[in-house]
Amino acid sequence: MNALSHTESDVIIIGAGPAGLCFARALSGQGLRITVLEQVKQDQLSNPAFDGREIALTQHSAKLLRDLDIWNRIDAHALSPLRDAKVLNGPNPFSMTISHSLSGQSELGWLVSNHLIRKAAYESVQAAITQAQDIDLLCGDKVSSLHTDDQGAHITLSSGATLAGKLVVAADSRFSESRRAIGIGADMNDFGKTMLVCCMTHEEPHHHAAWEWFDYGQTLALLPMNPDPATQEYRSSVVLTLPNTEIAPILQMPAEDFGLAMQQRFAGRLGRMTLISTRHSYPLVGVYPHRLVAKRFATVGDAAVGMHPVTAHGFNFGLLGVETLSNAIHAAHAQGRDIASAPLLAQFEKTHRRATRPLYLATQLVSSLYTNDSTPARFLRDAALRLGEAVMPFKRAIAASLSGTK
Repeated sequence: MNALSHTESDVIIIGAGPAGLCFARALSGQGLRITVLEQVKQDQLSNPAFDGREIALTQHSAKLLRDLDIWNRIDAHALSPLRDAKVLNGPNPFSMTISHSLSGQSELGWLVSNHLIRKAAYESVQAAITQAQDIDLLCGDKVSSLHTDDQGAHITLSSGATLAGKLVVAADSRFSESRRAIGIGADMNDFGKTMLVCCMTHEEPHHHAAWEWFDYGQTLALLPMNPDPATQEYRSSVVLTLPNTEIAPILQMPAEDFGLAMQQRFAGRLGRMTLISTRHSYPLVGVYPHRLVAKRFATVGDAAVGMHPVTAHGFNFGLLGVETLSNAIHAAHAQGRDIASAPLLAQFEKTHRRATRPLYLATQLVSSLYTNDSTPARFLRDAALRLGEAVMPFKRAIAASLSGTK
């Protein structure tokens, strides 16, 4: 795109992360003109680097990815079944266990590396570009101004190029600049902590069960992966959450020292642990916008709901928003109605809030309790966990939520 060019579209998507690419793919093939804007270069989209993050996908999300021609583009060995989930508290070996049998499925869901989802989503969009020729993917440029009015949405890029459309959809992260530019604020909960994520092999089996371990002074997570292709050793994505000031030295540890340190943090329950990937860190911040829509403007993905990772529902909510909004747009377009009408966007906001807000708030509460190490909180944490393990309807509800079958 040159500095003097102008593009007209029906829908302009800001952000070509997984949610933005999935949304573009969901809209394709229905007679709409779609433009996707991304500030990074195209080669970073086509071959994204490993970023340490494993994404937990519900059964419903896996179905959506199949429908979007994304699932089949991911190597089968990279699709790790998530059969059970365990929640642990402090040094006590007792756990609340959520079994896949409670969901009526052979697994609660699947674990897939984020960079592989991004790559597959990009390939699916490229296929749609070839087949339907209705998507323009503009990379290496940034939005410098954005406004909407009764006639449409208007964007100017850093290059000087301009775009116009009927609807703008923000998919540019939980810290969305486009959401802020349109005048939508957000409630942000900065937990003052950082997550370190990496891939490790270990001696003891994980039995394809995820762990969320609220230990004293740290939070650990274990996301079970299929065996290491090279060695067939047990392999997992490991997450360590600590106060911001404590993470930097651990990131810099020599690999062998890091393995020993993680083995100790996991109290030897996994045996010898070996680092087999790069290490990455991310600030722990929950974000929920005051509004999900504005005039001819909507949000999807983390721009709509920036979840705490403890529930593993971030991308699942992203896909749910993609499904809800794209279905509404398809229906309006088929009936000759405005795809960015105020009633359509208001209904999307109502539906998506109802689906996401309760769990977002519950997650904040659970995280606050299970990272409070005071003596009364420790007692309450243990009591709540044991009560949860004993109440079968509660466990079934969690299993349904984790699998996306409710």
